[in-house]
Order: sequence, then structure tokens, then C-alpha cells
Amino acid sequence: MNRKELEKIKEKALEDHIPIIMDETLEVIDELLEGKKLNRILEIGTAVGYSAICFSKYLEDDGMIDTIERDPDRVKEARKNIKKAEVEQQIQIYEGDAVEILPTLNQTYDLVFIDAAKGKYPFFLMQAKRMLKEKGIILADNILYKGYVLSDYNKHKQRTAVRNLREYIKETTEDPELDTKIVEVGDGLAISKKINSK
Repeated sequence: MNRKELEKIKEKALEDHIPIIMDETLEVIDELLEGKKLNRILEIGTAVGYSAICFSKYLEDDGMIDTIERDPDRVKEARKNIKKAEVEQQIQIYEGDAVEILPTLNQTYDLVFIDAAKGKYPFFLMQAKRMLKEKGIILADNILYKGYVLSDYNKHKQRTAVRNLREYIKETTEDPELDTKIVEVGDGLAISKKINSK
């Protein structure tokens, strides 16, 4: 991975107000994945490719990241950035709506990173669980959504997103197959580890 290019990609994304994974969230993920080498990662929400490039350092030599993005301009930018960062052999972009693409995937993944439409998080969770390996991890970024999720926020504009994020937290924390903790870092990160089925 070309770290110099990664820094430039990050700077440009921030200048262009494109939401990318925050440094402090990456630090938490670093601690979580320290010493692990993953074979396959799924990312829902590529944006400009920044987080996928960051995640590429956790891959085994022949590991792959599958990432999904529906905005054609962002897909174009992500392809360019991934090439600049010299990780194009390890990252495959699926262009289109994750709601349509996810059910067609039949891979199994060590890690699933969710950072896309907030209102769709429960659906993404269902699909992620279906493809998660034993001891796999699901990460959901921006789970606290500007603090709205833990407050009594009920304005019409973001109501669906907030309701569905609350549902995601409820489902992951009550699921006997998942060990979930919510970390108040960045805009909130949900970490769900798959517990070995007996």
C-alpha cells in the first residue's frame, strides 16, 4: 500500500466533504484486528475507496476486499484512488445498490464493514450474518448518528434512519450468536463478533 497516496486521498476527501472513516475509529479497529490476517473482507459503502484501502493492510497475501457503491462518480474516483494506492489487485468494486447486490453474493467473510444508507442497516446486518465466517466480525460505522440514536430524537427528517439504527443495535445486542459492544468513537461504532455455534 502506498501510504503517501493514502494521505492525499484522505485530504482530498475531507476537502470535498466526502464522509470517510475517522482516524479515531480506525485506531479502535486497529486494536481490534491487531495481529490478525484476514482472507476476505466485505465493505458496504465504498465512497472514494479510502476505508477499503485502509483495510487492505489486514489482508493475507492472497486476500480480497469486496466493496459495494452505488454512486457512479464515487465508483470512478474509488477506482482511481485504489490504483494510486497500489492495492487494485486486492480490492474489487461492485457498482450498484447494496440491497440488490448483497443477496447475489455467496462468499464467506472474516469481516464485514457497514457504512452506507443508515435506514438499511437492519437489512445489511441480515445479509452480513448470512455470509459471516465463524469468529467473524461485523463493524457498523456511524451507529450513533450524531447522537440522535441515544437521544429522544423524533424529528421527521431523519426518523427512519434513527429508528433503523436503533433496531440494528437491538438486534445485534440481543442476538445469541453475536457478542456486540457499542464504542462511542467517531460517530459511534458497533462491533459484533460471531460466537462459535455450539
